[in-house]
Amino acid sequence: MDKLTQFESKNRLREKIIQLESQMLARTDIQVKIEPKHYFANGLYLREIYIPKGTCLTGKIHKTEHICILSLGEVSVCTDSGMKRIKASTVVHSEPGTKRVLYAHEDSVWINCHFNPTNESDLEKIDEIFVTDTFEKFMELEEQKKITGGN
Repeated sequence: MDKLTQFESKNRLREKIIQLESQMLARTDIQVKIEPKHYFANGLYLREIYIPKGTCLTGKIHKTEHICILSLGEVSVCTDSGMKRIKASTVVHSEPGTKRVLYAHEDSVWINCHFNPTNESDLEKIDEIFVTDTFEKFMELEEQKKITGGN
């Protein structure tokens, strides 16, 4: 598959994920509240979520490369690279610009592990550093990195 076809395919999948998320957000009667747990160590930030069996959720758009760990359970996960069904314990490499859809076949635990060189611990600032809410904002950030040489 050539780069243009990959790009178009990735954009179509991203659009479908956004459409699904919009439909899920409209169904307030069936939404599940997921409270993340936050862990900090020198140079590291981890966000852990417990996902009850039968829950479908979308993640945020991540700005940075990081590692994810399914430490408990079994999920189907859809990303830019397609759908996969994985069981714990599985480690997943995550590229910048990734937004996932997860469906929990069992009670599951998902952990995002981020490099945190400034040891930031303010959760609002953590979100500013690691995630964004639209692909347009993500692409603007990527373009800015090209202009500034990655800074």
